Amino acid sequence: MKAYLHVASGKTFSGELAAPLEEKVSGEIVFFTGMTGYQEVLTDPSYKNQIIVFTYPLIGNYGINEDDFESKRPHVEAVVVYEASGTGFHYGAKYSLAEYLQHWNIPLLTHVDTRALVKEIRTAGTMMAELSLSPISAIGGEEAVFPVRAVSTKTIETYGEGGPHLVLIDFGYKKSILQSLLARGCRVTVVPHDTAPEAIDALKPDGLVLSNGPGDPKQLRHQLPAIRQLIDRYPTLAICLGHQLVALAYGADTEKLRFGHRGANQPVWDAVKQNVMMTSQNHSYVVKEGSLVGKPFDIRFINVNDGSVEGIVHRHKPILSVQYHPEAHPGPHDTGYIFDEFLQTVFKGENVYA
Repeated sequence: MKAYLHVASGKTFSGELAAPLEEKVSGEIVFFTGMTGYQEVLTDPSYKNQIIVFTYPLIGNYGINEDDFESKRPHVEAVVVYEASGTGFHYGAKYSLAEYLQHWNIPLLTHVDTRALVKEIRTAGTMMAELSLSPISAIGGEEAVFPVRAVSTKTIETYGEGGPHLVLIDFGYKKSILQSLLARGCRVTVVPHDTAPEAIDALKPDGLVLSNGPGDPKQLRHQLPAIRQLIDRYPTLAICLGHQLVALAYGADTEKLRFGHRGANQPVWDAVKQNVMMTSQNHSYVVKEGSLVGKPFDIRFINVNDGSVEGIVHRHKPILSVQYHPEAHPGPHDTGYIFDEFLQTVFKGENVYA
């Protein structure tokens, strides 16, 4: 069945439906540049309410397995590809891409000119889009909504044994973050994003991890005083949205990029190690470099492509925040040492970043 993707800039792209579309869906349209990792992307809570375009021309060729999910369900609104493989050629594959999306009633649009579509997004910027059976666009002036409460846990759960004991504040965390900490011998308690500082204190953590999550960090401005109170008291590692919240909590500012960073090939310069790593990223917003002037942070990580801030470190307190994903799912694994540095700080109880 033919369907149409209307973007807010005024253009329309046609394709064929490989997974159902009952009427229409809308969301912010973004693109992912990785050749692999589509299963992790689909289940990353940071993609909540977004229509994802995969730039690699063949998606689904190794199917969907039961081990590489980043959460219990996919969070994207729709998926757009040039070609979707009908068979998963991998020993662990349980479903095809179309079968998996069909199970969750997420439309899959194939045979789209994804090169032209991505060029339009790069030119016009991230924008609203609508996937419809009608060739006539009905996009209004609405904006995308990214409710963190929709992807955050509702209960407090503890994983692992031993120590140190870390509290992972869940703004939409990826399972791989938890697994990276457990693999290093940590005991991790995952708490809802709006858990009160007093409740976190009662858990007696040795350190905090602020997770990734969807949308504009300023949607959580009401939580900034509580976040500041917590990170001032505990060694902290903050990732992606968590990184932006740390900056905002200290009075810095954030801004939206034209089309964001989404892929597994973003080059980042580490000013301490004096080298470049390839990183996995998924975000639209960044910390404004100029807003860090006069704040107690040094910029440690910089994006090689556009010079944007990729990570900061507090000059006096054990606080490290990174814009990229050190858990690296989907890859590469260049930056796993960030977890090790953080745990050194937790064990020593002092700022090893200074």
